[in-house]
Amino acid sequence: MAASKDFYEVLGVSEKASSDEIKKAYRKLAKKYHPDANPNDPSAAERFKDLGEAYAVLSDAEKRKQYDQMRRLGAFGFGGGSGRSGSGSRRGSSPGGGSGGISFDDLQGFGGIGDIFSSIFDLGSKGKGSGPSKSGGPRKGQDVEYVVELSFETAVKGGKISIDVPITEECATCSGSGAAPGSAVKTCGECGGSGQVSFGQSGFAVKRPCPACLGRGRIPETPCPACSGRGSLRQARKVQVTVPKGVDTGSKLKLSGQGERGAAGGPPGDLVITFKVKDHRFFERDGLNIHVTVPINIVQAALGSKIKVRTVGGARVVLRIPPGTQPGTRFRIRGQGVEKGERVGDQIVEVKVEIPEELDADSRKALEMFGSTAAMRH
Repeated sequence: MAASKDFYEVLGVSEKASSDEIKKAYRKLAKKYHPDANPNDPSAAERFKDLGEAYAVLSDAEKRKQYDQMRRLGAFGFGGGSGRSGSGSRRGSSPGGGSGGISFDDLQGFGGIGDIFSSIFDLGSKGKGSGPSKSGGPRKGQDVEYVVELSFETAVKGGKISIDVPITEECATCSGSGAAPGSAVKTCGECGGSGQVSFGQSGFAVKRPCPACLGRGRIPETPCPACSGRGSLRQARKVQVTVPKGVDTGSKLKLSGQGERGAAGGPPGDLVITFKVKDHRFFERDGLNIHVTVPINIVQAALGSKIKVRTVGGARVVLRIPPGTQPGTRFRIRGQGVEKGERVGDQIVEVKVEIPEELDADSRKALEMFGSTAAMRH
């Protein structure tokens, strides 16, 4: 990709675009220009490569910050002549060389631009103070983030649940090769079997998985009918999850090795679960404490009473309401809140005095007696 092509323009987003906007734009355009969707359009493959290069930088917060610095300083105006090579080719010039490419040593007088270039782009040749650039070896798979809704009781008590996580799995028909059963595979001519191609400007390059072979280094002569030659399928995987006691909305749980499969034999990524707890019609949580509101009638409030209160653990506790209890009075039942580690919260019971529009004979008589007694006291 030529240096004059602006990464933001390639993805069709503004300089102030959020990471979600960048990801959304990339996915939309990558789907549109993917070589599999445009087998007879070479320009689509080139556009797909440009998108990959732009997304590789703008999707990484640190690289994007450094790219923006270079962009403001006009660093992309240096050098000339764009090109693309397989991952095994050597590009640019070594310090002091004369191949006409950019030497990062030449940029050291421009506020550290050379260091910024070196951190964003991979040099095909061995650069100053660095080892040779890495080829497409085994890479860990992508982590998968998934939101799981929990009932209030499960979040408090913990337990086991089963979830279906949409994830990319290796195609069982072709065992991940992308080739139809019985069909041969050949070395990819685009990347020379390395699985990577480099895009760049003279002495610097960005390495990306080869779009022709999808990073495998080989191309099937006859694509697998089940996965259309991709070697993987998007499907739901059933996962058993042990929910710890006391989780709350926003709590996270990592399941190692349950994410996307790795590339070139690399280990799979992780599954990161974020819990979202549903509201309860009776219980309300505040940290480790559980709050409930219990209605009592005016006679119970005036004369006192004993009521049974349900706890989040399922037990019913007898609570004594003293005479003269006022509306909004709170009572604490210790040890009946949320248990998390070695800590246990309490249950806070707030009474709500309900005044009926009509009283039965017994209630009226009790209130009259209570009123007479109170009058005599005064």
